[in-house]
Amino acid sequence: MTENLHGTRVSYEIQGEGTSRVILLHGWGCDQNMMQPVADALKDDHQVLLVDFPGHGKSGRPPEPWGVPEYAECLEELLDRTGFTPCSVIAHSFGCRIATWIAANDPERFDRMVFTGAAGIRPKPTEESAKRSAEFKRLKGYCNQVKKIPFLKGTAEHWEEKLRQKYGSRDYNALDEEMRRTFVKVINQDLGDLYPRIRQSTLLIWGDADTETPLWMGREMEKQIPDAGLVILEGGTHFAYLEQIQRFNTICKHFLKEDA
Repeated sequence: MTENLHGTRVSYEIQGEGTSRVILLHGWGCDQNMMQPVADALKDDHQVLLVDFPGHGKSGRPPEPWGVPEYAECLEELLDRTGFTPCSVIAHSFGCRIATWIAANDPERFDRMVFTGAAGIRPKPTEESAKRSAEFKRLKGYCNQVKKIPFLKGTAEHWEEKLRQKYGSRDYNALDEEMRRTFVKVINQDLGDLYPRIRQSTLLIWGDADTETPLWMGREMEKQIPDAGLVILEGGTHFAYLEQIQRFNTICKHFLKEDA
């Protein structure tokens, strides 16, 4: 199914039976198919809403560079259009950013929440990362100067793209120029001040080998969210929920059943 929302086309699917509702929110660079193994475990007892965020899967692109607030507004519009409110949330990575924004600013939308590999806290700067950032800015500045010379503009743009490939993240480099602007807006927003405002019972499920959103972020969220608990999946990476899907689904079903 598709809806035209917030200036773009949004693809979504509702599966399952039951009176309780659960929305599943995928991570950056993924789509609703990455949450289907969770939906399969829940849909006998719940209505499940899967969605492709704009710029992902079968959905259209954002009409302009979006940050977390714009993605949240789009999702809320979908919840209103489908009548899928209130609902519980199971979110991974980027999806947790959107759920955090809505939970803090429009709390009646959500019941219980499960975050896995949640993004939203800025990484702690290291000496190495600061050095890389400074080096990138210096070399990019050089490219900008060379671009002012008409017959060298093309060469400078080629150098600039090489710099992005060397210094940019894997997610950043996988995008075209248009979606890169959205990605930068999203990751530059620190959501740390929102966590104390979350009133929903929140279960944090984390892989202890996650290098994208390291475990210390999960521990920090557990401290800041008033009603939160942390479950650690030993050996799990950023996609621990898929790597240990049976265990993850069992934990989620028990957590949601408590709410019922």
